Amino acid sequence: MVAPRKAAFAEESAEVEVLFANMDKLKSLTKKIQGSVNRLETSGKSVQDAIAPIYSNTQKLQIANTNIDRMITAIDRVREPLNQRGREDQVIKAGPRKVGMQDYIASLDRTTQALAGLRQSNLKSNQNAMAELTSLIKMGTKQLEDVFRDMLREDARPLEPLQYITKDKSFPTLPEDKSSQFRIIHSHTAASYAQTSSRDIRDTPTIKVYSEIRGEYITICLRNLAAASISTARKVTADSVYKKGDNGIGHYAKALEGLFIAEYESICPVFSREEWGIVFTATSQNALNEFTKTLQTLNTHVINNLNTDCFLGYEIIEIVSNLSIRLESRTGELKRPIADSLKPVRETSKSSLGKLLDDTRNRIQSLVALSADCSTVPVTIETMTRLQNMTSYLPALTSIMTSLGDGGWNSSATASSNSIPTMKSFDVGADGQQLFAHYALDTIDTLLSNLENKCRVLIKGKHLQGIFIANNVSIIDRAIRSSELSSLLTAVGPKLDSWKKKSENQYKDSWQDIMKILMSDTIYTNRGGRPHSGSVSGAGVDSTTVVKSLSSKDKDAIKEKFRSFNNSFDGFLVQHRALKMEADVRASITRTLQETIEPLYSRFWDRYHEIDKGKGKYVKYDKPALASALKT
Repeated sequence: MVAPRKAAFAEESAEVEVLFANMDKLKSLTKKIQGSVNRLETSGKSVQDAIAPIYSNTQKLQIANTNIDRMITAIDRVREPLNQRGREDQVIKAGPRKVGMQDYIASLDRTTQALAGLRQSNLKSNQNAMAELTSLIKMGTKQLEDVFRDMLREDARPLEPLQYITKDKSFPTLPEDKSSQFRIIHSHTAASYAQTSSRDIRDTPTIKVYSEIRGEYITICLRNLAAASISTARKVTADSVYKKGDNGIGHYAKALEGLFIAEYESICPVFSREEWGIVFTATSQNALNEFTKTLQTLNTHVINNLNTDCFLGYEIIEIVSNLSIRLESRTGELKRPIADSLKPVRETSKSSLGKLLDDTRNRIQSLVALSADCSTVPVTIETMTRLQNMTSYLPALTSIMTSLGDGGWNSSATASSNSIPTMKSFDVGADGQQLFAHYALDTIDTLLSNLENKCRVLIKGKHLQGIFIANNVSIIDRAIRSSELSSLLTAVGPKLDSWKKKSENQYKDSWQDIMKILMSDTIYTNRGGRPHSGSVSGAGVDSTTVVKSLSSKDKDAIKEKFRSFNNSFDGFLVQHRALKMEADVRASITRTLQETIEPLYSRFWDRYHEIDKGKGKYVKYDKPALASALKT
């Protein structure tokens, strides 16, 4: 047992020895490796210290190289516009007529873009190049401007507006093919101008050229109509009253409207939307200035002939106001300039209302005599004719009166309204036609009240004064009924009836002496034959019986009454027939006399006509004869 155990221990001991020997070798190897690592680290540090500066310099060289490449690229970009200037210079200097419009505009666009690129680079070294390109663009723009101008002049030959407005034809616009060319030229010119100038868009050459040439074209087309408007205002006779349409202002305004609308339609295809109003206003300016001058001349004429030609002022207001409305609806422009041109005429027309009232007063006050036959005075007819004529201008008059306010036409109110607005001027709910009716009633009241005051001074006898006023009331009433005034002056009826009744009563009072003669037989009422109470005509009374019952003294008194009646009646009849009465006045007066004189005379005649036994010595008129005499 011992021998095998020793053998096993010996074997294990040998293995341990081998293991220890290997470990010694491993330790020796480890030491060698550690020494190699230490030597390697030392060498790495040496290499790193040697290579680090080289690596850093390499990075810097790479960055520098990149920057150089970029600089070269930038220089190439900077040099490109300079190189391009040389290429475009020949094209632009040759002009659009030689190289063709399309190539020329393309060259100008490239030059404009080159200038924009130079400005973005912001290099001082490019200043000279920028100046050269700017000069080149200006040259090109000027040549395009010349082409634009020449093309516009081809279609700017003046025309005769009357040929269009009388035939209700539209005025010509620019041809469509030319409009497209104009648009191309303008858009490129505007872009080039924006690069070379910082001025307002309204100074763009093509806008200025367009407004200049087309504005002159419109002005020349309208020149004859402007002259005609002034010449047709001249009066042939000093007292002639202006009639609607006599002046050429209507044709002038219609032609102005037609040309302006045609021009606006020509502008829209050529210019951009934001430029339409600017170009249209500039193009219209000269023609509007001439129109304003014409209105000022006509306004001076109206002022100098206010009583007869105030209607021209009203017509101008209506025509020009409608013109302004229609142009604004079609173009959205010119409302304010046209309104400003109308201001002088409008102010004159506003003041005319009060001045016409003053004229009516002054003309009546200046009368030194009235006709002995009580006929009317011209001022009545002229005043009513003026009111009749005013109904033809109601749109203008109602506008004026609305701005004045009710009663604002009085002299003091009109004078103050020119400087200080009143609350009535802001009455937006005012009825213009009602205001006109008030003005007409004021005119009639002014006329009649002043005529009444004047006739009291110049006509002796209330009965004659009554006939004079009645005749004037008749003229006024007839003028109202026979015109548009009838529908406007519905409230005037009671006022005129009051004047008519008052004047007729004044005339009827002059017959009181005759009526007293016929009513002064009451001294016989206690005698036989007195008519029953309520019997006016004396019907059924036996004149023979009544006369027989009278004493000689009473008979003589009755005879004297007949003689007095005959003399007075004949005298009044002669005077009555000699008076100038309007037909309706005479009919009304005759009816009134018949209703008062005939019943009284019939009663008197029925009782006492047998006083001269039918010989006609005392009783000159029987009842039919008296009635006939009153009718004539």
